[in-house]
Amino acid sequence: MVNNYISRDDYLQSELASESRHEYIAGHVYAMSGGKLNHQRIAGNFSYLVKKSLEGQSCIQTGMGFKLQIALGGGEDAFYYPDGMIICVPVAGDALYTDSPTVILEVLSPSTRRNDEIQKLRDYLTIPTLHTYVLAETDTPFLTLYRRTESGFRSETLSGTEAILSLPQPGIAFSLAELYEGVR
Repeated sequence: MVNNYISRDDYLQSELASESRHEYIAGHVYAMSGGKLNHQRIAGNFSYLVKKSLEGQSCIQTGMGFKLQIALGGGEDAFYYPDGMIICVPVAGDALYTDSPTVILEVLSPSTRRNDEIQKLRDYLTIPTLHTYVLAETDTPFLTLYRRTESGFRSETLSGTEAILSLPQPGIAFSLAELYEGVR
């Protein structure tokens, strides 16, 4: 049996030199495929809308190239590349990743849907700072949200271009028409 285990530090070092992105889960590395145009547009619109909405606030937005670290327990970690994040804690300019997002966006595609709805959902909901996990469909304006409440996370859905994505933490909102602008 071949042992494909790679250490956390080796992963982080190799990712710096890599031309493509890879996610890391408990010692195993998985190459990421490129997204389709609709995927790119939704993620790009999210980044633009959030950045514009956060002007003058201490929160920041990140795009698809910034890693998220999650402690899995037992000394193991995962590193993911969400399609977008809002971070409301200080982050050094030379940071390679965060472990403290307030909002995470994943744009669903046939190849990532199962992972985004099961493994990442399970992992993301363990993040103490996370207030909202947003799953966006690629072909129609439809979002599934997991929002933190006093009794844990609850899910809700938003659909149609008239719907408003409200993110109380950090205090911004925009329409699904804006989020899905240019999506065909």
